[in-house]
Amino acid sequence: MRCASFAVALLALFTGLYSYLNARLEQFYIFDPSHLHDLSQRAIAAHGNDTRSVVNFIVSELGEKVTDTHLNLDEEWVFNNAGGAMGAMYIIHASITEYLIIFGTAIGTEGHTGRHTADDYFNILQGTQLAYVPGSYEPEVYPQGSVHHLRRGEVKQYKMDESCFALEYARGWIPPMLFFGYADTFSSTLDFPTLWATSRITGREMISNLLKGKM
Repeated sequence: MRCASFAVALLALFTGLYSYLNARLEQFYIFDPSHLHDLSQRAIAAHGNDTRSVVNFIVSELGEKVTDTHLNLDEEWVFNNAGGAMGAMYIIHASITEYLIIFGTAIGTEGHTGRHTADDYFNILQGTQLAYVPGSYEPEVYPQGSVHHLRRGEVKQYKMDESCFALEYARGWIPPMLFFGYADTFSSTLDFPTLWATSRITGREMISNLLKGKM
């Protein structure tokens, strides 16, 4: 009986804390979706399809105008398998409430977006992304320079026919999204070195940002 009472009290405490923090998420954000979209468009205007230079342009400005103390300036690329799709990512920022990455592939991929606890903004830097929702007879088309906003809790099928890279920004509760990112490792790829590299970089950045007071 005491264990049940303790569990109920703990659940009530967690629920109250979650509701309190969830209502105040905005105060933890250091990135702005409108600025990131504008930055992506300016980087494309400056460098076209030279995607490496586009990425360098974006990271350099973020370091100057946001804060380099919360950024990972080492371009550490790792594979990412999630929802049946495969690509690679460079983690620029990871914290409890935000992540900012470069994600893409040079040969195309297709999969499930996942149903997430954060809003996701996919700024297309090169190529085109297609998306589909049940009941539609036409794809959503997101060309270079556009942004695909996947709202918290929504889900879609997506496809990148050929080479496509994006600046992907998520804001909300990030830790629960990691389960989606890890699931394919245990159900299909068994690529544990990549799992370790992803966990090491993500954990390092989240902990580092927490120690700096950034949730």
